[in-house]
Amino acid sequence: MLLIDQARRTIRDHRLAAPDTRVVVALSGGPDSVALAHVVRELDAAGELRAAGAAHFNHQLRATADRDERFCARLADSFGWPIVIDREDVGARARRERRSLEDAARTARHEFLERARLHLAADVVAVGHTRDDQAETFLLRLVRGAGARGLAAMHPRNGPIVRPLLDCPRSAVRVYLDEGQILYVEDESNQDVTILRNRVRAELVPLLEVRFNPAIIDVLAGEAEIARDEWTWMQGAADELVRAALVRSDAERRHVEFDVATLLAAPLALRRLVVWRAMTDAAGGRPLAFEHVRAALGLLEPDARSSGFDAPGHRAERIGSRLVLTTRLPDAVGRPVARAANLFRYPLSIPGEVRLAEAGCVLSAETRPSASSTDVATTAGSEVAIVRSDACAGPLAVRNRRPGDRFRPVGLDGQKKLQDYFVDRKVARQQRDVVPLVVDNADRIVWVAGYGIDAEFRVTDPTQAVLILRLTQV
Repeated sequence: MLLIDQARRTIRDHRLAAPDTRVVVALSGGPDSVALAHVVRELDAAGELRAAGAAHFNHQLRATADRDERFCARLADSFGWPIVIDREDVGARARRERRSLEDAARTARHEFLERARLHLAADVVAVGHTRDDQAETFLLRLVRGAGARGLAAMHPRNGPIVRPLLDCPRSAVRVYLDEGQILYVEDESNQDVTILRNRVRAELVPLLEVRFNPAIIDVLAGEAEIARDEWTWMQGAADELVRAALVRSDAERRHVEFDVATLLAAPLALRRLVVWRAMTDAAGGRPLAFEHVRAALGLLEPDARSSGFDAPGHRAERIGSRLVLTTRLPDAVGRPVARAANLFRYPLSIPGEVRLAEAGCVLSAETRPSASSTDVATTAGSEVAIVRSDACAGPLAVRNRRPGDRFRPVGLDGQKKLQDYFVDRKVARQQRDVVPLVVDNADRIVWVAGYGIDAEFRVTDPTQAVLILRLTQV
């Protein structure tokens, strides 16, 4: 099949363009992008789309980069197309932003292509990736480690980026150029096998073709298409799980919270995907490894050995019944994650209950005219506390800790800082801010829920009227 016909089919099958779609071609000067420019010009002449012009980005990474820029300018001029040209020292950007050269180049290039699209009033930007590029990307993702999303490789459409040649083999591109005696330039850096992608192209693919399967390009590109379809389905299912499990998302405070029970009820693949997406957002562009996601999934388990860990750009923690991800502030490099203030205080009616979303629990209160000897024995802590109702001043409230909080634990002579009490009881650092405190109208701590009451409110006579306080996890 001719290159132009293959491109037509890809455009039609994936709805990449219509007769009124304005297309700008990302033009590097290499064979694939030059072939794409000629194809777009032919399709424009046939009324199947509208050519809006070309865009060339000079990465300033090679001595021949200026030569390529001049070549692209001449080609666009010969077509009668406008061309947008920009340049950036991508190497300096990579060093400044502490990212890989490949990642910095990709980011800079995509930013430029969007600027060029808007400048030329285009609907989409066409790039020249071929079926061979797809297979190489599949292999590259595989050797680096990837799931369905990574193995899906490149999509025919990714937002305003379209790939009309994605189903076309590189050999068809070369035949098209040779038959039309079309000139192009060669990027000598493509021969540098210290670059992993080039090594995959120059060494791994030929080895697979000769030793294992001469049709390996088609096989790998087909596998990428299968993975792409599976990934599309998983994305939709993950969106539904996020809606069900998301408890709180605070962009200003830069943290997100998920209900652990809802995540655990979902299949592992969807659970992993939701956690990976949330961690990727929290990481702020920093790369995540499989081990980071697996560690976060481990926090969900009832027998988790850890309550939290530092991940790239953020911290993942299990706090009560929630998985909490907190993004590290830009100026916090090398320091602990900045914790967002999350103070709460709710009135507690008698009888009545208050649901604490922050702690994933419900705290209730009820009265009794007296306490039995069995009730008195439970006042040392646990999830039920029996306290003297006459000792409580005014209405009760439930809040979390504040700086300077003190109380008198039963069995201790004198007051103790709440912070020190938590340390003594080995309460995890990330749990301390969500431990509910029942306080009276004078803001005295009546009960550190789940741990212990203040000695002043201890029941000493079974005939005393009491309050029954209960803590229930939800």
